[in-house]
Amino acid sequence: MSQSTTRMLTRVKAVYLFIRENGPVTTTEIAEEFDITDRTVQRDLNVLTYNGLVRSPTRGKWDITKKKVKIS
Repeated sequence: MSQSTTRMLTRVKAVYLFIRENGPVTTTEIAEEFDITDRTVQRDLNVLTYNGLVRSPTRGKWDITKKKVKIS
């Protein structure tokens, strides 16, 4: 796995954990927490949404789903 892929997966995991601990949160709050752009946050959220781990019940607010996830 390439270094950039590993870095992205580590960040996605950190974003998921941040949402789990602080949710619901906005895209801007995530961007500020990790010092990344809103666009990068959106890409990470797309990965998490695709895997059924987060949802946005209210436009712009993100929360985790009830899907069981094993974090290692």
